[in-house]
Amino acid sequence: MKRIVFALLFTLLIASCSSEKQDLYKKVDFFIDQLHSTYESYGLQGIDHAKHTQNGYYCITPIGRLINVKIEKPVDSEEYEKLKADLSRKFKNDKRVNSVYICNGGTVMIDCRN
Repeated sequence: MKRIVFALLFTLLIASCSSEKQDLYKKVDFFIDQLHSTYESYGLQGIDHAKHTQNGYYCITPIGRLINVKIEKPVDSEEYEKLKADLSRKFKNDKRVNSVYICNGGTVMIDCRN
């Protein structure tokens, strides 16, 4: 019985993590698509366009032709390194994305500049 409960909890944990990332990817993709179809740039007032993931863990803010991804709770730099690695893998072959890096403010930036 304990094995079944453990397996169920493990499955739910994995599913919740992947859905969290899927929501993040969906919102980032939205902004990247907008930069290549609707907007030339979000300008410096991108904060007006900011979106949070459903669980409130990430805030995605477009600024100019950059997309800033911030974790909305106190975390160490290792957590941002993991986020950078995830987003780098996700957009590795996307020609619209020049680079994914950690900016001086400590958040992850996705560079979509021409």
